[in-house]
Amino acid sequence: MENAEKKKERLFALYEGKERELIEKSFNVANNSLMGMERENHHPFIEHPLNVALIVAEELALRADSVSAVFLHESTRGKEELLSQIKKEYPAEIINIVEGLNSISRITPKETRLQAENYRKLIVSYSKDPRVTLIKIADRLEVMRNLGMFPKSKIMRKLTETQMLYIPLAHQLGLYNIKGEMENLFFRYSDPENYRSITNKLLATQKDREHLISEFIRPLEKRLKEAGIKYTMKVRTKTAWSIWQKMQRQEVPFEGVHDVFAIRFILDVEPEKEKEACWKVYSLVTQEYKPDTERLRDWISNPKKNGYESLHTTVQNREGARVEVQIRSVRMDQIAENGHASHWSYKGIKSVHGLDEWLENVKKMLETPGLISENTEGKDLDEIFVFTPNGDLKQLPKGASVLDFAFAIHSNLGMSCNGAKVNGKIKSIREELHTGDVVEIMSSKNQKPSRDWLNIVVSSKARSHIKNKLKEEEGKMGHLGRETLERRMKNWKIELTDERLTQLVKHFKMKSAGEFFIAVNDESINLQDIKDFLTIGEEAEVKENKDNKEAEKPLPTKLSEKASYTGKDYLVISDKLDNIGFKMAKCCNPIFGDDVFGFVTQSGGISIHRISCPNAARLISKYPYRIQKVRWRQLSTSSQFQTGIKVIGNGDATISNTLMECVVAQGASIRAFRISERNKNKLEFVAEMEISVGNNNHLDKVTSALKKLKEVTTVLRTSDKKTK
Repeated sequence: MENAEKKKERLFALYEGKERELIEKSFNVANNSLMGMERENHHPFIEHPLNVALIVAEELALRADSVSAVFLHESTRGKEELLSQIKKEYPAEIINIVEGLNSISRITPKETRLQAENYRKLIVSYSKDPRVTLIKIADRLEVMRNLGMFPKSKIMRKLTETQMLYIPLAHQLGLYNIKGEMENLFFRYSDPENYRSITNKLLATQKDREHLISEFIRPLEKRLKEAGIKYTMKVRTKTAWSIWQKMQRQEVPFEGVHDVFAIRFILDVEPEKEKEACWKVYSLVTQEYKPDTERLRDWISNPKKNGYESLHTTVQNREGARVEVQIRSVRMDQIAENGHASHWSYKGIKSVHGLDEWLENVKKMLETPGLISENTEGKDLDEIFVFTPNGDLKQLPKGASVLDFAFAIHSNLGMSCNGAKVNGKIKSIREELHTGDVVEIMSSKNQKPSRDWLNIVVSSKARSHIKNKLKEEEGKMGHLGRETLERRMKNWKIELTDERLTQLVKHFKMKSAGEFFIAVNDESINLQDIKDFLTIGEEAEVKENKDNKEAEKPLPTKLSEKASYTGKDYLVISDKLDNIGFKMAKCCNPIFGDDVFGFVTQSGGISIHRISCPNAARLISKYPYRIQKVRWRQLSTSSQFQTGIKVIGNGDATISNTLMECVVAQGASIRAFRISERNKNKLEFVAEMEISVGNNNHLDKVTSALKKLKEVTTVLRTSDKKTK
């Protein structure tokens, strides 16, 4: 590794005459001022400004005044007496840069909340000289290159500042090489596992890429040579960070990122012929390979605001592999790699006028509101970076609350969080956090999550943990509620069957049995109300089944006076007959036109059953002497009978409208409808309807129409009720 002495000589060798003298003088001031100070790696602190000076000189190609300002800035930080002294010895232009750098170094996260726009405003306000910003970018690049020497708490803060402030600045000013390097260093330290994974996969697939590139360029070499185009070719592999970002945006693995690399044609052509030559190469490439027209990016006709010019397209080779192709001139490539600094360092010619023009352009970009936050990689500043009291960094979605932060630390802490100290001030769990906040979570053993918490958090981690905990708690409360109800119903001598539970859920307008039991547990549903409902229901059920129960009792000696027997072979049921009492049996509820029979009840009336009634065989075989033949006198013209049907078929609940339209088309009316899905692997539905029909022939038409639907496999008749 190159030592400080060799670096110093390398720096001095870049300049001559008075420029070299200026840099040597400034270096000596810094060396004396920083004597005895060490960096975190125990090297002399002078190593830091020396490294920054080399970046400013070699990678940004700035002149001696900027390099001198680097040394004087580090010399005078917090030393006003020394600053006053050098003001007498150095030009005002250099002193202005130094004072601007000193002011920016005192910016705290509290002042900017680490928001790029606020930071940009402070930079502009502290110094009108754009070289201040460029030197600060160089300073941060040097820090990132040596980040491993710092303690964890400092690493986290510097990573945050770099991601939120310096990377957007470098991007906006067109310093793509510096931007790419800082992004990769950020990735390496912020997510080392994924960084290693991607870099190792890039290494493992390198030979495959080399083979693909070789096969891709071979047929183009002849075409380019025949066209007389002078070019050099570069292969640009995306940075690990850029690949990772694309994996996240597109939700694909490494293998799913098709443009891991780009082939770049750099044309050696005069400026006035650049566009023509670039489009000529584009034509040759797309003649050989199939282009994806949706991925054509013309930044030659319309350069980016930061001066970037290039022609991008994606083509597909004969094996189906996709390759990104970039076409640009040597001048365009210089600007793309090194920003506007290339304007004056292009081909090694250092023009003072060219440098001033570039710096003026930098100044304009810095003073343009909103530009600093733009990012072509598609990642907006939609995340915040918040710190624990000991300096650990947590990355959260924009709009995150104290509660989000608590869950980001640990799920148990989130569950018990009841507030926090944000920058030393007590705040509620609802407090929205901002980048740079230092948050200390407060908790209580008595704190429990509520459903309202889902309206407070924005992070998926917090929402997931809260939902799971609520589900767990609701399960416990539902279990307690069920135990309470079953215990009470046992005292009432009523069994909690599935049918009764369904009736209770519907009656109390609950969405599910679980919600019903929770309401029982928290007493929002009164147990007495449940008892009243069940008791009324039981009485109705007893009344409905009275005929069947009476069948077990001895036969009456004679029919009641109201229901005196006529002695005819057939009992004719008609609205005109009032002297014989009859009713439709609730166990099968026949409708007009069904094959029916009468059964003499204990009260002396007649109960009418369908011949297909589930109880028919038992009644006919056990009590043949109580069976009466009956017939319908005429077709009913005024009565409507309510009957139930069950429809089973293939599909899901979206069939509902089709089923209802089919029933209505047959002249029947729907009184109730419900549908459910079962056997979801096969997508099978079960629909149950209560419909009103005039007679059994009418019902047959309805069921026949339903069976003709291609989705329907089975239509069954269920319970019926007669309605007037």
